[in-house]
Amino acid sequence: MRLVIANCQVDYAGRLTAHLPMATRLILVKNDGSVLIHSDGGSYKPLNWMSPPCRVVEGTNDDGVVEWTVTGKDDDTLRILLEVVHHDTVHDLGVDPGLQKDGVEKHLQELLAEHPATLAEGLTLVRREYPTAIGPVDLMCRDARGASVAVEIKRRGEIDGVEQLTRYLELLNRDPKLRPVRGIFAAQEIKPQARVLATDRGITCAVVDYDALRGMDDPSARLF
Repeated sequence: MRLVIANCQVDYAGRLTAHLPMATRLILVKNDGSVLIHSDGGSYKPLNWMSPPCRVVEGTNDDGVVEWTVTGKDDDTLRILLEVVHHDTVHDLGVDPGLQKDGVEKHLQELLAEHPATLAEGLTLVRREYPTAIGPVDLMCRDARGASVAVEIKRRGEIDGVEQLTRYLELLNRDPKLRPVRGIFAAQEIKPQARVLATDRGITCAVVDYDALRGMDDPSARLF
């Protein structure tokens, strides 16, 4: 990961346009190919970003100011002018083991792995924690037609979860043995904004009744 703290101006051009005037910010260039611009506030969300895969070209403009041009897969661009660079380092973070989920979310994944048809009729499990280069997909399944379905499971479904599943789908659909891969975003509660974003991206939303699933997992019916 590359960390750059600089006085910078950022202009985005794509489906819309956005402008960040000159100010001191943190720029993250991650090994997965994403570029994120943060301020010292606003919680965890970047002010602007480019999702992977993207290409970064560094140069200088006619005024001698360092300029980055970040191009995304849809030819969206981030133009970053770095007036003063205060810090520029590269760090190897190694392989991340992934998020260790809380008990409810982990149990929810186990229950849905046992009963995938509660998400969609005819859905069958291929594998839990299906590995990808950017982390494991909660459930990899097949639908009644044999097509691949990636399932992301959250206790509370928010926009970040949809973005996470979107990244998985972009990567999985590059594999000719899997594609086309569609997505199901499953949660006990899904925020309206997350539902709108998921629908816009062709992702199916599924609200899960945790207590009903627990009722299907009756320990008294087990031999062991």
